[in-house]
Amino acid sequence: MLTEINPKLPMRNKSVTKDFYINKLGFKEFGNTDYDGYLMVVKDNIQIHFFEFKELDPKENYGQVYIRTNDIDNLYRSFLDNNTEIHPNGRIETKPWGQKEFSMLDPDSNLLTFGQSL
Repeated sequence: MLTEINPKLPMRNKSVTKDFYINKLGFKEFGNTDYDGYLMVVKDNIQIHFFEFKELDPKENYGQVYIRTNDIDNLYRSFLDNNTEIHPNGRIETKPWGQKEFSMLDPDSNLLTFGQSL
C-alpha cells in the first residue's frame, strides 16, 4: 500500500534553495543530518527533497510539483505578505477542472503549483 510521496528536485546551490523554502515558503529543514549536496524540507504533511545539480540550466529545468492544500486563499495571501514572487502566469484562479490554483518558480525554476479542490 502506498502511503506518501516525497519528490526530489534539482538544486544548484543548497544555501539558496534552503533560504527560499524556509524563509519565503515557511518550510523547516527535515532530518538531523546535514548531507553534503542534499536537502530535505518539510511543511505540515509535505516533504520535498533536493539533490545538488550544479550544472543545471534553470531555463532547461522541467521539475514540477503539485501540492494540494485545504486553505489556498490564506496560503496565497501568506506568500504575498512574505513578498514571495508568484509566477506571472500563475496567479490564483479557479480552473475548469474544479481546482483553485496558483504557481511559482523556485530559484532553480522548479515549478510549484498549489491547488485546492472546490
